[in-house]
Amino acid sequence: MPDAPAPDDDERRLFREAVGEVTPVAGDRVEWRPPPPPAVPRSRLEDERRVLHDMVSDYFEPAEVETGEHIHYLREGVQWTVLRKLRRGQFSVGAQLDLHGLSWHEARTAIHLFIGRVRRERAHCVRIIHGKGNRSQHRGPVLKHKLNVYLRKRDDILAFCSARPHDGGTGAIYVLLRSL
Repeated sequence: MPDAPAPDDDERRLFREAVGEVTPVAGDRVEWRPPPPPAVPRSRLEDERRVLHDMVSDYFEPAEVETGEHIHYLREGVQWTVLRKLRRGQFSVGAQLDLHGLSWHEARTAIHLFIGRVRRERAHCVRIIHGKGNRSQHRGPVLKHKLNVYLRKRDDILAFCSARPHDGGTGAIYVLLRSL
């Protein structure tokens, strides 16, 4: 880019008339420093990581902490109206699985095989009967609590909730499955 020609006396005079009286600035430089980064709460972050790890382990049972007999779950991104319809029994139940009398290990295997089969058969809603835990004495409904945790971890589960009274009430759940 070529240098601009030097202004002549006429241009300088016109510029000074247009600008008017000027007062020199005492300091014309400002030293700018970016703000320091926010403090990182390392201990809190480590605690949160530990809690998340414990939540996905077999030892953490959030259902034991919750009060009330009804359970429900809705995967992130699924509309609340879906859960409302599921609670009202507005989905046709394509199959059911009864877990009465099974240990948790047996029940988990049965659930895994059952969900795989009904998804291949293109069922969208199923009922799983876990029982009310009346024979579990002081431990409460063991299968219900374990099932609540297990189903939340599965990617093929969109939602679940306690069944309506005539379908087993708090001793059973409706499960809405992701389509293949």
